[in-house]
Amino acid sequence: MKRFLSLGAGVQSSTLALMIAHGELEPVDAAIFADTGWEPKKVYAWLDWLEKQLPFPVHRVQRGNLREDLIQRRKSTGQRFAAVPWHMVMPNGDRAMGRRQCTKEYKIEPLVKKERELLGLVPRQRAKGLLCETWIGISTDEAMRMKPSQWGWKKHRWPLIEKGMSRWDCLQWMERKGYPLPPKFSCIGCPYHSDHEWRLIRDDPEAWADALEMDEVIRTQNKIAGTQYMHRSCVPLKDADLSTAADHGQTDLFNNDCEGMCGV
Repeated sequence: MKRFLSLGAGVQSSTLALMIAHGELEPVDAAIFADTGWEPKKVYAWLDWLEKQLPFPVHRVQRGNLREDLIQRRKSTGQRFAAVPWHMVMPNGDRAMGRRQCTKEYKIEPLVKKERELLGLVPRQRAKGLLCETWIGISTDEAMRMKPSQWGWKKHRWPLIEKGMSRWDCLQWMERKGYPLPPKFSCIGCPYHSDHEWRLIRDDPEAWADALEMDEVIRTQNKIAGTQYMHRSCVPLKDADLSTAADHGQTDLFNNDCEGMCGV
């Protein structure tokens, strides 16, 4: 039975990787980072650092570059591309979100393909029996994201859940060990960003310029279905109100970040 770590490079999966390195969990055969190609540079810098701390290999896999594919989609005359669930204003004024295919095609499928390769399975070869565990960095405060594997040859496991660890516990563990904390970023243009996450992106001039550019690009696509926006307020990102609850005299109780493997 092989063990693979799904490495999103956020707080939880980074803590899980380092706990394995410290011998607090069983060893794994490898970690797999599924790269959409649209992560901020801080994520790649963190991953470069993290990889040097680990006694097991980290495989970076990529189906393509999500940002470049989105731009190509605008120019396409019928070629299929994975959909991102942008916020949309429909022609009748209703609001909706688009289909969500990006996670499946840019995160899950490349990871599964690499696992099969590491198991020695060739394309379209049928696996026989249970061959591996995929460890996923979900903590107790997000247990609702736990989903069983849809493949019979592997099962999912959540070691942080088994240890009763929340995201806060992960941060505390990192601090006790003297480690720096991972950057709180996911894909630059993810429509699931909270305002807190958008502010973090705004603090990175390069990432913010990227997001603003793509926010304009997506409004040239698929206008029949609806006008698309990155921000949930359905206004151009440059005009979105990203002020904090504290700015309005309220206590901000939310400080979460995307783990980078949504939907797994």
